Amino acid sequence: MSLEQQYPNLISKIEEKVYDIRDLVVVDENYDDIDSDEFDVFDPSEFNFLIYLTQRVQDALGSDKLQNVVNRLSNAKEFETFFASEEDLYGVKSALDEEGVAKAVIDIVERELES
Repeated sequence: MSLEQQYPNLISKIEEKVYDIRDLVVVDENYDDIDSDEFDVFDPSEFNFLIYLTQRVQDALGSDKLQNVVNRLSNAKEFETFFASEEDLYGVKSALDEEGVAKAVIDIVERELES
């Protein structure tokens, strides 16, 4: 199933072509990288994934709906813990894999755009 079929509300608000869910949300495993202090705020024992909402998704949502998405994410049953470091950067702990986390996030974005 294509992204256009899965997420019609979101994809209709994005002008450029989107090929992969990673074009919408970047989910990376959070691990203890002693050589980098870039994400020191996210302790790997508390947050096993880092999530970044791409600019195209932020633009599609607008500031009010973006805040609503953050609120929905903080209450999502898929995440044991949730922390918003910035309006577009989050740490979560989840039993899902990277793809499952990405789909959970974009499902929430799509539901927000439906309302």
